[in-house]
Amino acid sequence: MTHAQDRALPRAVRLAMPLARDVVEEVAKLNGVCIRPVPLKRLDTHTGKWETIDVPCGSPMDSKCPPCAKRNKQLRKAQCREGWHLDEEPTITPDEPNEEQRWLVEFRADIQAQRDDTERDGGDTADLDAVIEGLDEEINAAGMRGSVLGRAMTSKRSRSTRRRQDAPDLPKRRMAHTTLGRTFQAPDGRTYRPSLFVTLTLPSYGKVRDGAPVDPQTYDYARAARDALHFSKLVDRFVQNLRRVAGFDVQYFATVEPQKRLAPHLHMAIRGTLPRAEMKQIAAATYHQVWWPPVDQVRFEGEHLPVWEEGAGYLDADTGEVLPTWDEALDELDTDEDAEPLHVIRFGEQVDVKGVLAGTKDADQCIRYLSKYLTKSLGDGLDGQAQHEHAARFVDALRFEPCSPTCPNWLRYGVQPKGAKAGMAPGRCRSKAHKPEHLGYAGRRVLVSRKWSNKTLAEHKQDRRTWVLEALGKADELIDPHRYVWKLSRPVTPTWLRWRYGSCGPFVSGNAGALTWPNSKPERTAKIFRQLKGGRHERRVQEAR
Repeated sequence: MTHAQDRALPRAVRLAMPLARDVVEEVAKLNGVCIRPVPLKRLDTHTGKWETIDVPCGSPMDSKCPPCAKRNKQLRKAQCREGWHLDEEPTITPDEPNEEQRWLVEFRADIQAQRDDTERDGGDTADLDAVIEGLDEEINAAGMRGSVLGRAMTSKRSRSTRRRQDAPDLPKRRMAHTTLGRTFQAPDGRTYRPSLFVTLTLPSYGKVRDGAPVDPQTYDYARAARDALHFSKLVDRFVQNLRRVAGFDVQYFATVEPQKRLAPHLHMAIRGTLPRAEMKQIAAATYHQVWWPPVDQVRFEGEHLPVWEEGAGYLDADTGEVLPTWDEALDELDTDEDAEPLHVIRFGEQVDVKGVLAGTKDADQCIRYLSKYLTKSLGDGLDGQAQHEHAARFVDALRFEPCSPTCPNWLRYGVQPKGAKAGMAPGRCRSKAHKPEHLGYAGRRVLVSRKWSNKTLAEHKQDRRTWVLEALGKADELIDPHRYVWKLSRPVTPTWLRWRYGSCGPFVSGNAGALTWPNSKPERTAKIFRQLKGGRHERRVQEAR
């Protein structure tokens, strides 16, 4: 056995030896152990003892932590399988209210009546409002969900709901209070309740070969970028139309995955069934209109950018004109009778609808297909120079495209973003929609309806844990969730800081050095104190702003 520090060995031999850290990660991967654990401090409130526990990072991406990504993938597959072919309604009957809960609601009603009378008489309602706010907190603490007034009534902008002339009309059935689809009886008396597996894609933006445009000059990158940004809204609209046509509360488990041309597309497992012709009709009639200010004219670019003025917002540095706020821009859009939506997104013509029966090989294959790309980023899997260049052009098209009302890119088109603040600049949006690994889609990769399995992901995880413990013949230890207090464990050596020694001299016993955050605004300094002799070195960081 040769020693890695033996300088008599040739350099090539020493470099061929594996790094110890790489071997540790490889062994962890082989045993399904997280390679990026998060150290947390846990306080046992019963004993008062602190201890440090490494918690798995839980990353769903294979590029960050393969064991955690694999575990998350298996959990999602179990969630999909459990809710797809249910035969009974996944409902929970609420408990009857107790005396304390009834009294709190009645008492709040009395205070609300006093508050309404005081407001009607022109009196001050501040004290009563504070009492009502406290009662609402007590009501939730007593074991009641929501608020006594239901959903808060907030003002919301709305436009005409009249369908576009170029969109076909859809049939509408009377809604039934069920989440289960129809059953079919075979001649032999057996009953079947089939489900659907649907794939929806976006339209074509130009001819593509091997995942890259044949002619990049004519490829519609602008439309592709906007479709990716608003794809989640189109999916929501499709589910609304699907439920109206089906006539019941359709439940679904869907995943968003990238096509080879880098456009997002949707795989959806649907409980229940509809005719294929109706499914294609729903997809063809589904659209989403983006009613945002126009972006056809660039007002600020390069060095000519709006400046921030405290109390006024962003203004034109040349003319002193204050840019319209987001609400003002929408008000102007509402008053324009000839206004057109910024963008209209639709599905493409390719709609794949497949019937699936429970317990068949097709069902297992569809579940594997649904979870195939859950551990990959939307920007992963690029092959060849042409596809890398295609991805670079796509990201460049997304750079100045507004992704949300709060996006700094609105300054480029002369509109202040919603909630504008100092330091914004076009092309510097921090939203993940502009990052290469997301390619415009900032929504969730897994979409699960509320009544799919009537369980949260944490409950599915606990079910899998219980099953494993029962198979091993071990009892699951029930832990009081209020027994422990958790907090982040700060690293002993702050590697994310940069040292800068002060006038007190170098960092030695008895002296204090100063360290600063690089490029921090405002400047923050901290002092490090170190024990003189023996034992564990204790470092305390005191921040001063």
